[in-house]
Amino acid sequence: MTDADTVLIAGTASHVGKSTLAAGLCRLLARRGVSVAPYKAQNMSNNARVALAPDGEWGEIGVSQHVQARAAGTVPTTDANPVLLKPRGGGESQVILDGEAVANAPASAYYDEYWDDARAAAVAAHERLAADHDVIVAEGAGSIAEINFRDRDLANVECARFADARILIAVDIERGGAFASLYGTLELLPDDLRERVAGAVITKFRGDPEILEPGIAEIEERTGVPVVGVVPHDDPGLPAEDSLSLPDAAATGGGRRSDGGGGDEGVLGADDGVPDEETVRIGVPQLPRISNFTDLEPLAREPGIRVVYLPLDAALDEVDAVVLPGSKNTVDDLLALREAGFDEKLRAFDGPVIGVCGGYQILGERLVDASVEGVGDRETVSGVGLLPIETEFSAEKRVERVTCAVDGVGPIAGAGGRATGYEIHAGRTRLLDEETGETASLATEPLGAASVATERVLGTYLHGLFETETVRDAFVETAFASAGRTRPDAAIGDRSPYERAADLVADHVDLAAVGLDEYGT
Repeated sequence: MTDADTVLIAGTASHVGKSTLAAGLCRLLARRGVSVAPYKAQNMSNNARVALAPDGEWGEIGVSQHVQARAAGTVPTTDANPVLLKPRGGGESQVILDGEAVANAPASAYYDEYWDDARAAAVAAHERLAADHDVIVAEGAGSIAEINFRDRDLANVECARFADARILIAVDIERGGAFASLYGTLELLPDDLRERVAGAVITKFRGDPEILEPGIAEIEERTGVPVVGVVPHDDPGLPAEDSLSLPDAAATGGGRRSDGGGGDEGVLGADDGVPDEETVRIGVPQLPRISNFTDLEPLAREPGIRVVYLPLDAALDEVDAVVLPGSKNTVDDLLALREAGFDEKLRAFDGPVIGVCGGYQILGERLVDASVEGVGDRETVSGVGLLPIETEFSAEKRVERVTCAVDGVGPIAGAGGRATGYEIHAGRTRLLDEETGETASLATEPLGAASVATERVLGTYLHGLFETETVRDAFVETAFASAGRTRPDAAIGDRSPYERAADLVADHVDLAAVGLDEYGT
């Protein structure tokens, strides 16, 4: 038995609303004065944030646990996500324990060589959180009923056991087959976990809840598990955890609608009511190994901005600006861009361009010791050539929270003040003499390099750049000016995503049914 009450929000599948429920529950309990902490024993995601590790150094955790810690009003630590697996292509993942990268390994090697250490790290992290908080809101991963690796399911099965957790199961009705998914999940659970299930929550529901009543009554009768909530389809705007949340690049293309309608399905920011002919489109190449694409979400919340994820063979004549996102495997994503001809189109593009982290490296002149970052045996790979930089890779990784001065240049001209974000990257980037191409100096500033020749291209290692208002505002102004359009008035709504998520839980989930009624109303 642990010191804290642990509630495990598990799911019938991936992307069923677990992260939103967890963040909402964290904020709801926090605003009731409860000491609450988020937790996910094992996560697989290339969207990471920087947090404090047990040794006082900076480490990496999944974005959802960082968001949930902020929702809970606590300092994000690696205890919230002690095991993080970051897919890097070729069947391998980078294994991160307590925030520190320890290996690149395929699944078989992870379970054979690192599983015991991973489980020990997860247990120790939970114990530290349990000693300091009243409630732990744990998030599962994927489906809790994956019978092919039940004995190695750290995020669900093992977590429920060592945390002595009550289980709340989320099931997404938008996919169809919700009752069958819930029934099958409960049938496949081990007996001891089945006894821990306190209830189920139906998520992403559209329409009249009364329509569900006959199905709810029957599933409760068949399983004995109560349906303790029906949460409407209302995205609170929290950062997405993985690429399942991305719009379909093949479907969105890059084209601009000409019918004057409100926005299009699958384009971030398309529901703000600004007519399409008055908007600016920011194109984002959907890299095969894209990471930290949540960097784009603050832009998508700006009125009149549409963030459009592009297939690599898409034209750029229907977008007004381009942001190259991060990559878990910069070299291979650069080669994928080149094979699709995207690099040539980018060089011919005359709008503003910003590269973030891996995207910054891709925009440079060359990548050295490329085999360290890519899959295969390559020494030097030519970059897109839009920035006068060279990046040399090594096994060393920089993970750090950063605050730096903003000197607005290029696409963020006019921005000032200070920006706070984080760096997570391999590779050291050096500025080159633009005339000779020889190394000039080490590009140590997080905001990186701008092209002196064009004044339209900027590279940065600073994840979270667009969360800084002055930077975001400057880039949005540049994008509208470049497109020849007038920027619409700002600000829609005043509730934070955390508060909206908390309200969804408060209004639609019966917390008493999962044993949390003692923590106030």
